[in-house]
Amino acid sequence: MSDVSDLSRAEKSADAFRTITEVADLLDIQQHVLRFWETKFTHIKPMKRAGGRRYYRPEDVRLLQVIRRLLHEEGYTIRGVQKLLRDNGVKTVLDWGDEGATVPAPEPEIASTPSKIDVAALHSLREELAQARDLLAVDDAVSPNHAKDRE
Repeated sequence: MSDVSDLSRAEKSADAFRTITEVADLLDIQQHVLRFWETKFTHIKPMKRAGGRRYYRPEDVRLLQVIRRLLHEEGYTIRGVQKLLRDNGVKTVLDWGDEGATVPAPEPEIASTPSKIDVAALHSLREELAQARDLLAVDDAVSPNHAKDRE
């Protein structure tokens, strides 16, 4: 029976809605990845029928193909693709999905900068450490066999 369902999938019109299984097979990814991407990319909105069965519109499938290319082939992160969609719009990003289209290089993600360093606190700590070092040096000078006395 799977041969019949495979045959019917191949014969679907380009304008036909696709199930999550069909889209996952087309993109060569797992179904849970598609569900995850739906949470990260608000532009992907498959129709849901009774029981929660998803049906992807042709434009959803096209966007998913571009997202997959950006993530898996172009080196983008999820956050990077979200930024592309936000800054350039879905139509522009979809155009990048065309064969041979030039996609801008992903921007490197910069870790958040640490808060300002409290220089005064560092100087104070340095002074305390210097005093502790001096106290230890005095103790060693008074009792050169101090380590032996402890035993």
